[in-house]
Amino acid sequence: MTLFDSPSFANHEGVHAFMDEQTGLKAIVAVHSTARGPAVGGTRMWAYGSAAEALEDVLRLSRGMSYKNAVADLEMGGGKSVIIGDSRTQKTPELFRAFGRAVNQLGGNYYAAEDVGVSVEDIAEARKETEFVVGLSGGKAGSGDPSPVTAEGVYRATLLAAKRLWNQDDLTGLTVSLQGIGHVGGYLADKLHAAGARLIMTDVNTALLAEVAARTGAEIVAPDAIYDVKADIYAPCALGATLNPRTLDRLTVKAVVGAANNQLATPDIGRILFERGVLYAPDYVANGGGIINVASELKARQTGGVYDPDWVEAKLSRLMETLAEVLDRSAAEGRPTHEIADSIAEARIKAAAELKLAA
Repeated sequence: MTLFDSPSFANHEGVHAFMDEQTGLKAIVAVHSTARGPAVGGTRMWAYGSAAEALEDVLRLSRGMSYKNAVADLEMGGGKSVIIGDSRTQKTPELFRAFGRAVNQLGGNYYAAEDVGVSVEDIAEARKETEFVVGLSGGKAGSGDPSPVTAEGVYRATLLAAKRLWNQDDLTGLTVSLQGIGHVGGYLADKLHAAGARLIMTDVNTALLAEVAARTGAEIVAPDAIYDVKADIYAPCALGATLNPRTLDRLTVKAVVGAANNQLATPDIGRILFERGVLYAPDYVANGGGIINVASELKARQTGGVYDPDWVEAKLSRLMETLAEVLDRSAAEGRPTHEIADSIAEARIKAAAELKLAA
């Protein structure tokens, strides 16, 4: 199957491969859409099993960013980048400066930010070679690590699910199975614990897992066992596609609300969840807080202004209203939530593209 034949290609505007022999950089940048503005999306560093696996991931993530940015009503398109490599052993400042030079070649069509395996400090190294990165600390426009804002959005989405399903304003008496306590999951764990939830969690980083469990009183389970625990809410906060034919029948939860991207392995999984009465908060709606935070930085840089936390809060509150609308329409129309969210995103992208074409 060629790139253009892949279902994940999804009419991408551009897919770019970069290699730097001296630093070992092997990166792919996917630009799905610039209809609403420059493509913006995180950079993931992961030890993919093959280049084909990396390509599939970046295409799915890039399209997801177009939808995420549109649903959050941001003047940004969608893109994503992946660096093939183990972030624990192969990360160097020189590699990220090489990545910055690669991003610079795209001339502002794509802005890179943090994602799995990539930190604010890594992006700061890339910034030495290009202006087309966001999620920086320092300076009047700097927004810093977007993870806390992502976690806040997922937390609010979880409260919304609890209100819908159990008619309660906090999480007292509810059990959340939390998969992944990295950049976002750790912040989320603290918020869920403070709201009264009982936590069952897992992560491949056992030291960090023990640290977070100690302060939240969480039960720790092996990575694959997280699907089998008795819980009310499943919070996937690691890599995507954990809702798949292998795991679906093992889950006993009534809601899925998490920070991971591309949680559904295939769209039909979302329909199965709907038919089983499981409330699914579409991933790119629930986890849109981080990109809103980044958008404030980009907006400030474009206008010469400053990072505005009030603007971020207003956008995040509006995004939660959109999630409530998605849940309402799903119930009223008898359609899965991911289909409702997709239709909202697609309509906004289409409208922007038509305006751009007419200009």
